[in-house]
Amino acid sequence: MSFIESVFHRLRRHPKRIVFPEGENRRVILAGRRFYELGLGVPILLGRRAVIEDLARRERIAFDHLGVINPETSADLPDFCRFLETLDRYKNLGLADARTLLLNPNYYASMMLQYGRADGVVGGVDAPTTALLRPLLRVVKPTGGQNLVSSCVITDTGRKEIGHKGVLVMADCGVIPSPDVEQLAAIALQAGHLCRQLTGDVPRVAMLSYSTRTNSGQAGTAEKMSAAAALARQHAQSRHLEMEIDGEFELDAALLADSAKAKGVQSAVAGRANVLVFPDLNSGHIAGKLAGILGGPAYGQIVTGLTKPAADVSRSDDVDTIAAVAAIVGLQAIEMRRLQEMADEEKKKPKR
Repeated sequence: MSFIESVFHRLRRHPKRIVFPEGENRRVILAGRRFYELGLGVPILLGRRAVIEDLARRERIAFDHLGVINPETSADLPDFCRFLETLDRYKNLGLADARTLLLNPNYYASMMLQYGRADGVVGGVDAPTTALLRPLLRVVKPTGGQNLVSSCVITDTGRKEIGHKGVLVMADCGVIPSPDVEQLAAIALQAGHLCRQLTGDVPRVAMLSYSTRTNSGQAGTAEKMSAAAALARQHAQSRHLEMEIDGEFELDAALLADSAKAKGVQSAVAGRANVLVFPDLNSGHIAGKLAGILGGPAYGQIVTGLTKPAADVSRSDDVDTIAAVAAIVGLQAIEMRRLQEMADEEKKKPKR
């Protein structure tokens, strides 16, 4: 069973509602249909019903079991306007301006996610990352403690000796242009947490650079990644997270046991990494694209650091990839709800 098939299998047990802001796009309609046919849950398309139905008819796409919501005529719009005004950023916006803002499908989808009308959001088919990311950051609550949002690409290399049975989680590939040491440490923890959610494996996080443990004391990327690894380990230990974090490593020393051995590196991560953290957005984004073009399938950007799951797909992604990303977001929703329920139960326990 491939990685994505295992995601499908797990999600079928607890199907989820995924909202697609770009519901009038042909690929989105097809991806929503595939999501439903795979038994993964309910796809919700945002847009004008007449336009979506006409496009589905012309493309001969079965339209039954696809949810459609037009934000302009939605029964939830007045409530969402009031909800928006409760947020600090929008307290003085006014109902008329709140309504105008929420007619933007990405804002409407973010409100659906935050207030439980959907379990996940998948966008980006028609627009750059910022079009989806900005509403998510302004509407959806961040996770506690870190207050940082980043993103991951998951790739299935097909090489079982690499990562988790061929699967690698790579970060940050889409959000923070030039992260500092503290941000890199937070990215490492977020990517490691996503790896645990999706694979069940112990995260083995490699902080990547152009060198492998140079110990040269030179300033720059190598020193930054080494410091970030140390800080991320400290945070993981203080939070009792089962996670191995090490670096700085060159890519081959992180992934290949023979390379790590040849370079004299012994660690729980070297040659065995299943999570890769890049020093900046340039390297992360290029690596994510390269993995999808030269390697196996690549899924992302999976947004991390929010209390609700979301993803921003590439404008070049095909129908199967969009549906697969939606499945990954749905699986995240299951895990997030389970963790929230555990936290709620913990709060109910009498204090000693």
